[in-house]
Amino acid sequence: MMYGMFNVGIIVPAVTGTALLCMVIWRGRISLALERHALLRRLWRLGWMVFALWLISLLAFWLRIAQQTHDDKPAAAVDAIIVLGSATRDGQPSQTLAQRLDVAARLARAQPAALVVTSGGVDFGEVESEGRIMSRYLEQKHGIAPQRLIMEEKSTSTALNLSLSLALLAERGVSSNSSIAIVTSDFHTLRALGIAQKAGLTNAHTVGAPTPLSIRFNAWLREYFAVASSWLLREF
Repeated sequence: MMYGMFNVGIIVPAVTGTALLCMVIWRGRISLALERHALLRRLWRLGWMVFALWLISLLAFWLRIAQQTHDDKPAAAVDAIIVLGSATRDGQPSQTLAQRLDVAARLARAQPAALVVTSGGVDFGEVESEGRIMSRYLEQKHGIAPQRLIMEEKSTSTALNLSLSLALLAERGVSSNSSIAIVTSDFHTLRALGIAQKAGLTNAHTVGAPTPLSIRFNAWLREYFAVASSWLLREF
């Protein structure tokens, strides 16, 4: 499955809408074919049942995301905060990434002893890593002390975000058993926590940042397929 520039939120509805439009246009021919072939009728009913089940699962997944509270004040102290990267443009965080960083900054102020890892490699067409851009944003906009910031600049996936960040934290005395907050977008919390647990973070929890309204539908739909893919590939 392709991500990034591949806009699932446009492609999937477009394909679905085209299929429904074709069924309306050719409904006479379809009805005639269904009347003549019993096997085709059974396959037709089965197809609609599968579609209905898929739609129910999608709505249930979206409900799960919508129930995120965006609580950035954990009850217990954390030793570290890992901020997962997202897209950058011309050396600046995307709107989605800025939301994550703003939430991470509030959490960092509430947890003054926690180290903050900004995690992400170099995006296509960019010259600086997400990790560096994120760290600069936190320092310049939110006044997070540079000595608290750790830049991870090589990762290209959530699994690498976490494993490489954990290695950098280990150099500062924070282990996989330490209390670690993972800041990401609300739609990504379920998958991120599963991957974190598989990576050996035994005391990690996620903090969800709101998804910008302009990309919410695409992001939530894309994440549905990402979770399904990760489950099939046993990434968590």
